[in-house]
Amino acid sequence: MGSLATAELCDTNQRLIASGEIRVLDQIFNMYGRNTTFSGPIVTLKVFEDNVLVREFLETKGEGRVLVIDGGGSKRCALVGGNLVQLARNNNWAGIIVNGCIRDVDEINMTDFGVRAIQSHPLKSNKRGVGEKDVPVYVAGSFIRPGEWVYADSDGILIAKSELSV
Repeated sequence: MGSLATAELCDTNQRLIASGEIRVLDQIFNMYGRNTTFSGPIVTLKVFEDNVLVREFLETKGEGRVLVIDGGGSKRCALVGGNLVQLARNNNWAGIIVNGCIRDVDEINMTDFGVRAIQSHPLKSNKRGVGEKDVPVYVAGSFIRPGEWVYADSDGILIAKSELSV
């Protein structure tokens, strides 16, 4: 993400925040992985306690995109683990945001990749392949649409309708 800090983006884009072009996500996420900052165009996935589609997405070339997974906020199993984070890193994804849980935290925290999730949980998810791809999702107080941009750092997460500059 370079110099595009979320605080600076907020300070220089008050008009876009007031109009809803930029939204600040509620602070519900924990940071995982060595990359504390990441940004990129958004790809969305809506699943519930099932990560088959998560793997399918991360097996494709990320091309600097960010996968936003709406797991319904479930805290009963993990949707992403160390193997999927490594797969995402190898396939050039910029980051992953999970409205749900992850596992293999120690492994993920040793990886040069950025992940945000509500919390960790040791139980793996179901494997039914049920979910929706590239749909608007409602996460952390905001609608998030495919093709929008995410900017994440230690201060928070911004969603913008288009790529931002300072």
